Amino acid sequence: MALTVHKYGGTSMGSTERIRNVAKRVAKWSRAGHQMVVVPSAMSGETNRLLGLAKELSPSGSSPELLRELDMIACTGEQVSVGLLAIALQAEGLQAVSYSGWQVPIKTDSSFTKARIRASTTSACVPIWPPARWL
Repeated sequence: MALTVHKYGGTSMGSTERIRNVAKRVAKWSRAGHQMVVVPSAMSGETNRLLGLAKELSPSGSSPELLRELDMIACTGEQVSVGLLAIALQAEGLQAVSYSGWQVPIKTDSSFTKARIRASTTSACVPIWPPARWL
């Protein structure tokens, strides 16, 4: 079967019940024999909440240093989502492992908040289910 990439937005990840639904959908595809790469967004409203906190501390400007820190703050929402989704997938009987961006060697143009993929190494470790397989 094919390698399938699923991207789930904040609304799909907005509650534990919705995360369970995502896990059930991914499990269905996995059980059908597809290798899965799943990319979840932060839970609904979480990125706005986190960036709002940053704006309270630095309401103006957009230096490269500030943009880097905004990316660092925003990624914490995705870290929570990917961990919760891995737990939900495990509850569905799948072997699931979460990864942070630094654990997946993909090079971007380093344009913070708007980065574009430039290259990925031939040994790139992309999280897929089951996790014993790598691209």
